[in-house]
Amino acid sequence: MRAECDFRVIDECDDWIVVEKPAPLAVHPANGRNDEPTLLGGLQALLACDLADGRGLSILTRLDRETSGLVLVAKTKIAARHFSGLLERREVEKEYRAVVHGWPESDTWREEGAILRAGEVVESAIWLRQTVHVRGKSCVTGFQVERRFERQEGRFSLLRCLPETGRMHQIRVHLEAAGHPLVGDKIYGTDGTPYLQQMAGGLSSGSLRRLILPRQALHACRLAAEWVDGPCEWESPLAPDLARFVGSPTLDDGHGEALRDHGVSG
Repeated sequence: MRAECDFRVIDECDDWIVVEKPAPLAVHPANGRNDEPTLLGGLQALLACDLADGRGLSILTRLDRETSGLVLVAKTKIAARHFSGLLERREVEKEYRAVVHGWPESDTWREEGAILRAGEVVESAIWLRQTVHVRGKSCVTGFQVERRFERQEGRFSLLRCLPETGRMHQIRVHLEAAGHPLVGDKIYGTDGTPYLQQMAGGLSSGSLRRLILPRQALHACRLAAEWVDGPCEWESPLAPDLARFVGSPTLDDGHGEALRDHGVSG
C-alpha cells in the first residue's frame, strides 16, 4: 500500500479538529524518514493560518500507520490540557472495529491480560512488539462479535473493540492472546517475519498470501468526550477496504467477494 495524505475532516472548532485517517498514513515522521507523507504534515498545511496566529497542534489519539479512523487533534493549549486530562482519567470513550481470524466462542468477552514489551521477557527481533505478561501494566479490552462469516480463505469475524485502557498495541495484543489475531497484522498472530520483511524493503509473495490483507484490519470508528460546550461524539464508518472484505451489503461498494454469514450478535 502507498501512503497518501488524503485524510478527511469530520468536525472542527477554534480549539480542536477531528479527522479520519486512512491506512497506511503515518501520524508522525518515523525512523528518520522526513520524505513520506504524514497526518501531521497534512494538518500543518491545512491549518497554516491557525498556526500563523499562534496555535499549535497536539495529536491526542494516535493510531498506528496501518490503523484507519478517527484522530482527535488539539489546536490550542486549553484543548490539549482538557482532552489530555480526560484521556489520563479514562474519560474518553473509544471504539474500534476489527476483522479477525476465526469465530470466537463467546459473543462478548473481556481480555484483562497485563502488557509489557516482549523483549523484556523473551528474545524478540521486533523492539516494539508487546506481549501479555504478569509483570506488565494493567490492560482491559472488551470485545463484541458483530458478524461471523466465511470466505474462500477461511473463517473470519467482525468485532467491536472497547479499550478501557490505552496501552501500546493493546487491541492487537489482546486479540492475539484470545486466539483471534487481526487479519493483515504483520506482528501479532505471526512470527513477525512479514514486519521484518516490510522494514527491509518489501513483503515476500508468501507473506502477502498469508496476511490476506495488505494492512491490519483495525478501524477507529467512534470517539466521545466532554468539551466546554457539552458532550461531543464522532463516528466513522468502516473503511472501504475492510468493508469490501467483510462484504456487508450495508457497507460494501458492490465489489465484495461472495461469503456466507453465520449470525450477528446484538
